[in-house]
Amino acid sequence: MKEYFKKLFMGICISYTAVSVTAAVSNAITGMENDNSNTLIMFAFCVIASIVLSLYSLFDNVSPLAMMIIQYIAACFFCGLLLFVISRIDPISPRGWFEYYRSFTIPYIIIAGVFYYILYKEVKEQNRLIHEIQESE
Repeated sequence: MKEYFKKLFMGICISYTAVSVTAAVSNAITGMENDNSNTLIMFAFCVIASIVLSLYSLFDNVSPLAMMIIQYIAACFFCGLLLFVISRIDPISPRGWFEYYRSFTIPYIIIAGVFYYILYKEVKEQNRLIHEIQESE
């Protein structure tokens, strides 16, 4: 369990750093500014996406593509729930909902790409170890 939280924390840190740097660069290029509430929402989206992606073992019975789609839909649901709660405090326009989901989808692709690359490397290493053990017998 400790290893799970360690990997989850590492995933959140990496994804939030990537998303923050990407947002800072795009804001610098376009001349837009970012306020603290958007930064906190980006962090919350990164946490939601990282937690949903870390639950990949629940989807062992389905194909990888179906797993990715199900995880994306689940992450969108939880982000929508978060936005629903936020909209009770500070109303969100219909265009704002679209922008929030667009702002979620782009970081999610980054997070999923990093996550699945790390997972691929781990599986490849495990396959190599299994192959070495089989050869030694």
